[in-house]
Amino acid sequence: MSLIPEIKSEQSIELLKELHILTRDGKLNQDSRRKLKQVYHLYHFIEPLMEEVLADGRALTLADHGAGKSYLGFILYDLFLKSRDTGHVYGIETREELVARSRELAGRLGFERMSFLNVSVEDSIDAKELPGEIDIVTALHACNTATDDAIKFALSKKARFIVLVPCCQAEVASVLKKNKNQSFGKTPLSEIWRHPIHTREFGSQITNVLRCLQLEAHGYQVTVTELVGWEHSMKNELIVARHTGAPRRNAEERLERILDELNLAEMRERFIY
Repeated sequence: MSLIPEIKSEQSIELLKELHILTRDGKLNQDSRRKLKQVYHLYHFIEPLMEEVLADGRALTLADHGAGKSYLGFILYDLFLKSRDTGHVYGIETREELVARSRELAGRLGFERMSFLNVSVEDSIDAKELPGEIDIVTALHACNTATDDAIKFALSKKARFIVLVPCCQAEVASVLKKNKNQSFGKTPLSEIWRHPIHTREFGSQITNVLRCLQLEAHGYQVTVTELVGWEHSMKNELIVARHTGAPRRNAEERLERILDELNLAEMRERFIY
């Protein structure tokens, strides 16, 4: 049992040391405590989804996009999959040195059902190393358009569940800024993003609104909530989507109207396909 209250009793202390969440003498600093809390909160949301997949007799496949050092993938495997004889975690990351390190660590720990791909989120859609269907797709702090690529990946892989914590959504804000003068003559709503700080914040907010409508148009039931308290992270919005096969009737229509009203028509291919 862990002597540190924040650490789950079934959690491997050696794994946390290897991930540098714990120091070599088993201590947890403030930054690591914050990071661990975020991953544990995400685990809290993902665990019942994994249980549900297994309960339906599926082998369980999970793809983690923008995996970085694969904190999430390793902790999911350690807490949930290690004690089972089924289930596979795929970590997808563009930084070759992080992929190599994760492969080495998984081999050393005997985590045989973990694979790591050195490809972009977009290129992973056609990667031969991945199965045709993935049960759960996650993207924790996948920056800017990587979250949208993760959504596209999930749709192409017929994901049953999608769990996203978006980060640094700059693309929509840049289009709002570019079209600002034209928007002033089009809609009084342009006052919402007239000032640069509002452009940034509103751009981030509307990006996630469009993503939710996109998922609903593809037959997902969407829940949006906080990951952890705002004192731990400013990138804190958690989107959980469950495939029901019943598209929200007017989701795509509303998405189209928002793009038109906000002078974002050039973003159509990003959100509608």
